[in-house]
Amino acid sequence: MNDSVAIVIVNYRTPEMTLASVRTLAIERVTMPDLRVVVVDGGSGDGSADALRAGLAAYDWVELLALDFNGGFGWANNQAMLRLLQNNDPPAFIHLLNPDAVIMPGAVVALRDTMTAYPRCAAAGSQLLGGDGSKAGCAFRFPSVAREFFRGCQMNRVGKALGLPEGILRPDGPAEVDWVTGASVMLRAEALRAVGLFDTGFFLYFEEVELMHRLTRAGWTVRFAPDSRVLHIGGAATGMTGAELHERDAIPEYMFASRRRFFTQVCGATGARNATLAWLAGNRVLRTVKRVGILKDRPSADAERTGMHRHGISANAFDKTPAVTNWNDPPGVLPAWHHPS
Repeated sequence: MNDSVAIVIVNYRTPEMTLASVRTLAIERVTMPDLRVVVVDGGSGDGSADALRAGLAAYDWVELLALDFNGGFGWANNQAMLRLLQNNDPPAFIHLLNPDAVIMPGAVVALRDTMTAYPRCAAAGSQLLGGDGSKAGCAFRFPSVAREFFRGCQMNRVGKALGLPEGILRPDGPAEVDWVTGASVMLRAEALRAVGLFDTGFFLYFEEVELMHRLTRAGWTVRFAPDSRVLHIGGAATGMTGAELHERDAIPEYMFASRRRFFTQVCGATGARNATLAWLAGNRVLRTVKRVGILKDRPSADAERTGMHRHGISANAFDKTPAVTNWNDPPGVLPAWHHPS
């Protein structure tokens, strides 16, 4: 049985972190001697490609793919996956790993074992750990209009009491979930051939949610594999941390564009509009109760509210048009977001 694994790491101006991540993978090759790695430089333009080329010279099992264009997370990963899937000896599984992720011993094997144990599993995600060893959220339910209301008012306990659990999942052990974070996720090549790779209409954010929604809609499953443990420093490449999402002017426009595109693709233009209106209504409730002295410690999310008003309400024609890359498409075609029609 073919159970070979290829790992794809997309670097964007973090070559030192990327090289550190590769070094941890050398340990995995003790038990997985056929493990191969593709490091992609996503058009960093800062000398990263040269630094990676020099640093990777000692690893004959690592290939460097230096791109001339910064096409975003999904597009850059697609460029490596296309080459792997069109190779004469394609892997059975492709593990996408962030450059700011440090593999704990056995993490890759645990994902592969999950995939082999569950033949209809198309994606398996790791347990992410913070720098202090604390568990980070990495398994989720799909976003919905109702969840957006409770996310806006930051009263998930109220939503749970009304029969609507919050989006984040905290399984005690291995579990089937809606989606897992793309920071460390293994994908089944067979499933990618069936439903396609990332939609290149997304520059950054929501691309893995859309892919896993597409996979589950086609009858595949997604699993959380807590035995695969990965240290993760969030926001290293994007500069976006959780705290900064609540600061004024800290959220880039493309995040709202990606969110709008996701909801449009899965719920239609009306659903996307309703999701934003639901979040805004929830945020209004939050600001109202804060004024009377309740939930005073909760951030008001001013930057997110401003972005929702400016970029989140009305879907455009491009949002409605899928741009899924098929496994046998030629590599190198620029992403759809770069030339929306």
